[in-house]
Amino acid sequence: MTAVEYLASFIATGRLHGIGIGSTLGEVDRALRHRFVDVVDEGGQSLRRDYGFVEFYFNPGEEWVMSGGSVELHRLSSGHGMAKTWARTTGVAFPRHLAWADVREALAALPGAPVFDVTDQGGFLEHRAAASHVSVIVVDDVEEERGRHVGHGDVWSVSLWAPVRAR
Repeated sequence: MTAVEYLASFIATGRLHGIGIGSTLGEVDRALRHRFVDVVDEGGQSLRRDYGFVEFYFNPGEEWVMSGGSVELHRLSSGHGMAKTWARTTGVAFPRHLAWADVREALAALPGAPVFDVTDQGGFLEHRAAASHVSVIVVDDVEEERGRHVGHGDVWSVSLWAPVRAR
């Protein structure tokens, strides 16, 4: 699977490798066989599992339950080591830079492609898909050029967020 297909699927469904909001830490362990670092806050109220450029966030309970996550694509532009390791363990190869236009094209080919609310984030555009609870941050600064950093029109990150529950 290509990075574009992988991200298009994630944006459309809110799931990566079959895991998403509400998945337990055990389910994540079974879905992803990749090296990680766990960081638990001082009060034990949150856990961040960091796979390098992919992170998941968990809340405690009877077991840790996923509350969000992100694919931090901007981390790949300064070096390709993280992407190579990810490709070996997951089968998904990521380039150093990924154009939003390519991901949008792949999304358009999917049945039920999400609708986005777009907001200006000062040098970035946020494309928020409410149906899948995914936000895509895209570089919107025309002076940003590809190199050791992402450039204009490139995806900065893709984030999964939990919906707010009504009280």
